[in-house]
Amino acid sequence: MDFNMRKLATDAGIFFSRAVQFTEEKLGQAEKTELDAHFENLLSRADCTKNWTEKIYRQTEVVLQPNPGVRIEEFLYEKLDRKVPPRATNGEILGQFMLEAAKEFGPGTPYGSTLIKVGDCQRRLCGAERVFLQTSSISFLTPLRNFLEGDWRTISREQRLLENRRLDLDACKARLKKAKAAEAKAAAVPDFQETRPRNYVLSASASALWNEELDKAEHELRVAQTEFDRQAEVTTLLLEGISSTHVNHLRCLCEFVEAQAMYYRQCHKYMLELQGELGSCSGDIRCPDSLGVNTLPAGSPTDPSAFLPLNSPSPLEADALQIEEVQPPASGTRKAKVLYNYDAADSSELSLRADELITVYTVPGMDSDWLIGERGNQKGRVPVTYLELLS
Repeated sequence: MDFNMRKLATDAGIFFSRAVQFTEEKLGQAEKTELDAHFENLLSRADCTKNWTEKIYRQTEVVLQPNPGVRIEEFLYEKLDRKVPPRATNGEILGQFMLEAAKEFGPGTPYGSTLIKVGDCQRRLCGAERVFLQTSSISFLTPLRNFLEGDWRTISREQRLLENRRLDLDACKARLKKAKAAEAKAAAVPDFQETRPRNYVLSASASALWNEELDKAEHELRVAQTEFDRQAEVTTLLLEGISSTHVNHLRCLCEFVEAQAMYYRQCHKYMLELQGELGSCSGDIRCPDSLGVNTLPAGSPTDPSAFLPLNSPSPLEADALQIEEVQPPASGTRKAKVLYNYDAADSSELSLRADELITVYTVPGMDSDWLIGERGNQKGRVPVTYLELLS
């Protein structure tokens, strides 16, 4: 290997001189050129942007892929510039197990047909998840990573170069100060009454040398000042570009939110379709009533009859109380505001419309999740979770 010893020695000398200069600046023994307040604010804003962008990027990766082992594997494939092999998700594996189990149990059986429906829904959910992950990676993660690996590296490189230019400028100022002091000292030495003219000649020669050194130091200072000003201007322009970076990241963030909203809308649609299919199943084995929530509008609570205790009478058994024969108590009736639409399941219940006011009361032996509601001449059982009781 060919070593350039002269360059190595020069670099070592620069390193030690920089170390001495930094130490003297920290101790207050050396002059330090201060940057203007505007530049310092830009630099602080850029550092803040870099730190938070890095945190948001890393945590978004965790949200999109919670498995750290998979993240490391994808990172290695990316660095090796190789395509990540296809991998089945946990939901896809679950759906596949359900479909295979349905073949064993018989697709024509109630359990087998239900397994087929649920397994197919799981696969569709995973398909929507894959689209969401791909869209989020392209529209959100990639721009953040491009900033960290591209723009910020450029800013850091120019910032380090500016720091070197500042150190060179301060070193030139120190040399100029030293040359002026030596030149003044040499000019004060000659004594024209000196009996030995040789000393006068030497003093005059030293003064001329220091004058030449002073001119050289002033020239180096002018060059260093020009390079510092030019580098400061370049770095300032890059730091001012952080504002456009924020605008770009804002647009990417909106696209990420839109991708999330679309993903959850699709999942909600698939689940409502699945609930509708399971709720319409017939045969000797009935599906739980909780699967019938697809008949309710989005955001409405689940039918409370799905969560009755095992030892409590079902709503159908409670129908033994003939609604027509129930009389309101002398006291204890209240007004209630209907929160959501509700379609009566049978003749013992009262259909409700959102925002209407009805009179409600309870009767002995009735389940606490239900009340008797009256609207004019109409009367029937109503679920408590659909009402807001008024004082």
